[in-house]
Amino acid sequence: MTFLEPLHILLEACEQEANLSMVGRLAVKSETIRLLINRLKLTQDRKTYRGIKKEHIKSPLIILGLPRTGSTLLHNLLSQDPTNRVPRLWETMTPSPPPGHPQSLAKPRIQHTNKLLKGFYLAAPKFKVVYPMTALDPAECVTIMTHSFMSAQFQSTYHIPSYQKWLENADLRQAYVEHRQFLQHLQWTHQPQQWVLKAPPHIFALKSLLSVYPDAKVIQTHRSPHTVLGSVASFDVILRQTFSRSVNPQHIGQEALLQWSEAVQSAMNFRDSQATNNEQFYDMLYTSLSRDPIDAIRKMYDHFGLPLLNRAEQNMKEFLKKNPKHKHGEHRYSLSHYGLSEAEISSNFKSYIDRYKLDAS
Repeated sequence: MTFLEPLHILLEACEQEANLSMVGRLAVKSETIRLLINRLKLTQDRKTYRGIKKEHIKSPLIILGLPRTGSTLLHNLLSQDPTNRVPRLWETMTPSPPPGHPQSLAKPRIQHTNKLLKGFYLAAPKFKVVYPMTALDPAECVTIMTHSFMSAQFQSTYHIPSYQKWLENADLRQAYVEHRQFLQHLQWTHQPQQWVLKAPPHIFALKSLLSVYPDAKVIQTHRSPHTVLGSVASFDVILRQTFSRSVNPQHIGQEALLQWSEAVQSAMNFRDSQATNNEQFYDMLYTSLSRDPIDAIRKMYDHFGLPLLNRAEQNMKEFLKKNPKHKHGEHRYSLSHYGLSEAEISSNFKSYIDRYKLDAS
């Protein structure tokens, strides 16, 4: 499979289904051009700097699970450990030339990425409360995977059900092969470190993910879906309102309910089938992470046999002091606004709630 098939399906869905505003049309056009240019540059860099393809991506830590389960906090905290390496947003937005190249000129690329973010937050001011970002922050893998045009980021941004259906049934191995190549690009000429990667939608494709990263250490985050679903729907509504002429919150709520209940069930089925389940996976509850983040991370490190250095722990504590909860405002939402009910969520997620003993907090 080449990138042309998913690109065609994506653009057709945007044209026929997304009900794009003028801002949305401009966004789709500019983003598609940016990604295609990046692809060309990445391909050329790989030919020019032959050492890129020799980079070994060893045993990455990969965070996945339901969205809004503390995974962003966890990713940020783990990035404070100097032995870890995370992809920064500016690197994923403007990856060429490779960060290790003498002429990579990071400063103007960081400034350019922050300028793009500023424009986005002007168009969608509520989004900064939901997901504040800067160019130097750790980036989600969905940003990397947009370059293959096989990414859940598109579905969150636009109402494109035909693309989402195709993505759910597609073999995503090639997308993860390109994901690994992207990391090789970022790692080139740098001393290899422990990569820490994060994207909730990895949960949809565990088989493809682990076929490319068979030695990955997987952290699955958990939180009551009664809390998660309203937040997920709100997240998508805010994004789509920025680019569409109209959105249907009730439709988005039902969409989130079906997609994510199927995702966690699929993940449970996959994990039950794996002989290495207890060694390769670690389950982190939102309640544990929010109550005592350092202790929760220490237990996860112990599980994987990783040392938590004093410097790393101190850096994490400093980050928590500087970034209190609701620093950019509190994200408020209600289930009923998105056509959801407690009973419906309990029914759809029953086996997941029972397995991980998740209450409604």
